[in-house]
Amino acid sequence: MGKSSKDKRDIYYRLAKEQGWRARSAFKLMQIDEQFNILDGVSRVVDLCAAPGSWSQVLSKKLYENKSDGERDDVKIVAVDLQSMAPLPGVIQLKGDITKESTASEILSQFGEKLVDLVVFDGAPDVTGLHDLDEYIQAQLLLAAMNITTYLLKPKGTFVGKIFRGKDVSILMAQLEIFFDTVTVTKPCSSRNSSIESFVVCCGFQLPDGYTPTMANPLMTCNDAWPWDEMNMHPVITPFVACGSLSGFDDNMTYSLKIDELEYTQRETIQEVTSTSFKNTNL
Repeated sequence: MGKSSKDKRDIYYRLAKEQGWRARSAFKLMQIDEQFNILDGVSRVVDLCAAPGSWSQVLSKKLYENKSDGERDDVKIVAVDLQSMAPLPGVIQLKGDITKESTASEILSQFGEKLVDLVVFDGAPDVTGLHDLDEYIQAQLLLAAMNITTYLLKPKGTFVGKIFRGKDVSILMAQLEIFFDTVTVTKPCSSRNSSIESFVVCCGFQLPDGYTPTMANPLMTCNDAWPWDEMNMHPVITPFVACGSLSGFDDNMTYSLKIDELEYTQRETIQEVTSTSFKNTNL
C-alpha cells in the first residue's frame, strides 16, 4: 500500500509529522495526561519499551518546559528499550531487557537509587491478527513491565501501560489492583476505533505486605514464594474512561490538508522504526 495506506491519511499521523513528533502515539500520552494529570508534580520518570521515542519526546517537552534552571535540575527521564533510538534532549537512554533484574538496577543507578514518580509503558508485540494470541502476549509484556515497576516506583506513584482488551482482561485488572489504590482503563481519542488497545492508569502504588520484588517470580505465576491464593483475587469491574476532547479530531475521518487556516508543511521523517520482536507499534 505504501504512501496510499490509511496510516498516511490518518489525521494524527499527519499532525505528528507536522509538529515533529516521532509517532502518532505522542498524542495518546498527551490526551491521557489531559484527562488524569499524570505529570503533575512529577520529576523522575521511566519510559519502558520507549522506541521510537514519541512518549519520551512528550515527557521531555512537558517536564522541562516553563521551568527554571533549578527546577530542571530535578527532572530526570530514563528511556529503556532493546533497540537503539535517536537521542532526545534531557532523556537518558538505556539499552536493556525489562525482564532482567540487572536492567532494574541500572535504571535505579541513574536516579541515585531514588525511586521514581512515574513509569510509562507503550510497548507491544508485532500483532498477528489472532486476537486471543495478541491479547495473551500483550498481557505477558504488560506483566513484565509491571514486574520491573515494582523495583522502581515510589509509594503512591503512578503506572501507565498499554493493554489489549479481551475476555480475560478482568483477571489482569484484579492483579493490578493488588498494587494500586485505583486502576482505570482509558482509550484516548487518538487511538483508532479499530484497535483493541487501551491503557491502564494505575495510581497510588503500594507493595503488599511481605511482597519482595523479584524477576524470578513473574506476576500471576503460581508458586510457593508468594501466596497468591490468599489474596482473594477475583474479577473486578474496572472504570473505563474515554479521554480527549469530543470536539477534537476523529482518526476515522479524512480532513483537508489545510487545518485552522494553516498551510500544510511536509516534514522529513525523524526516525524510521525498524522491525523487532517487541516494539511500539503505535496502534
